[in-house]
Amino acid sequence: MELIIFSSSSTFLLAHLLVFALFISTKALVKLPPNETIPAVIVFGDSIVDAGNNNDLQTLIRCNFLPYGQDFDGGVPTGRFCNGKVPSDLIAEELTIKDTVPAYLDPTLKPQDLITGVTFASGGTGYDPLTPKLASVIPLSDQLDHFKEYIWKLKALVGEERTNFILAKSLFLVVAGSDDIANTYFVLRARKLQYDIPAYTDLMVNSASDFFKELYALGARRIGVFSTPPIGCVPSQRTLAGGIERECADDYNVAARLFNKKLYAVLDSLQTSLPNGKFVYIDVYNPLLDLIENPKKYGFEVVNKGCCGTGNIEVAILCDKLSPTCTDVSKFIFWDSYHPTEKAYRALVAPVLQKYLSKFF
Repeated sequence: MELIIFSSSSTFLLAHLLVFALFISTKALVKLPPNETIPAVIVFGDSIVDAGNNNDLQTLIRCNFLPYGQDFDGGVPTGRFCNGKVPSDLIAEELTIKDTVPAYLDPTLKPQDLITGVTFASGGTGYDPLTPKLASVIPLSDQLDHFKEYIWKLKALVGEERTNFILAKSLFLVVAGSDDIANTYFVLRARKLQYDIPAYTDLMVNSASDFFKELYALGARRIGVFSTPPIGCVPSQRTLAGGIERECADDYNVAARLFNKKLYAVLDSLQTSLPNGKFVYIDVYNPLLDLIENPKKYGFEVVNKGCCGTGNIEVAILCDKLSPTCTDVSKFIFWDSYHPTEKAYRALVAPVLQKYLSKFF
């Protein structure tokens, strides 16, 4: 029999390799408090968390074609406004619920998919009811109607008691506001004559508040709401309003910060007024701005243009299979001129979950 002798240095190395392997295999898993569960991730909002609900709409705000989805499982364009996964997918993945959160309107959706959550989000929508009308997409009011239908289907599938449990314990995510500020107010100027920025952000936040209350009335209790990002720093807005140097468009960012301040106050008020409701403001403005201002810290190089086409203006139908894409998407924060890459989303999602998850319990 051969005798194998480990030196103290090789034992030390082996131990470290085992610890490293354990770290690699578990670092993506977010720990929940004892006796707590999150059975599903249920999502509302715009293109940041749309997984294909716009695919069959008569709208220009679609992306169910290459190069979108080139790095998604199988290189399939699903209708996600990204090269790969979007934040709702990554959050479900981190919580070990499932790998992706499918679109509710996906014709291949299976009944079992409903139990662990879906996304009702529609690219181009917003809190302002005018925003989805201008883009011919699904308003938040219709997303709520779809959610009511979802509840009915869930009850038929698992019964009323289990459905109520799922609704009370699931993580609800709402992501909207960017399209109101960038498109409806600044680019299309559809509200500019009627409202100044303070008045328009009031309109947005009042509409948002009504939506959150309706979600609560339908049984949602853990509601996380993304702030608006530094919208003036996305490539398309730099091109449209950032001057010859394509700097961040400051007035867009001022509007976003003002809305965020009001959104935080509304969520804080709902938290105290609605029993057992957890309304959590999730700041993505500052983390994304840090990514843009300090790209090398996160392993990025290109901050002011997207990977698709020129990167300055292409988004949705302007970023199609005829558009050349960058050779190394990992260097880019933005996939197209409006939406981050999967790598950028990953850099944001894990720290955000670590920071805010405990607030839902």
